[in-house]
Amino acid sequence: MPEITVFSDGPYLIDAEGLILKDQDGNAIPLGKGKQAALCRCGHSDSKPFCDGTHKRVGFTHSPNR
Repeated sequence: MPEITVFSDGPYLIDAEGLILKDQDGNAIPLGKGKQAALCRCGHSDSKPFCDGTHKRVGFTHSPNR
């Protein structure tokens, strides 16, 4: 079963095995190698929709339980 983990002050980590990520026009977005993909939550990543760690530099904070 696919899983999405929401990290406090960080990205959404997605079990990407068998996942197809598409843009608003229905075009597939390559996920790269590996079985996980980290999606940006802070909105500041230079590699959107993927996380590049910028959330740490900009001070993004959010808890999944809030």
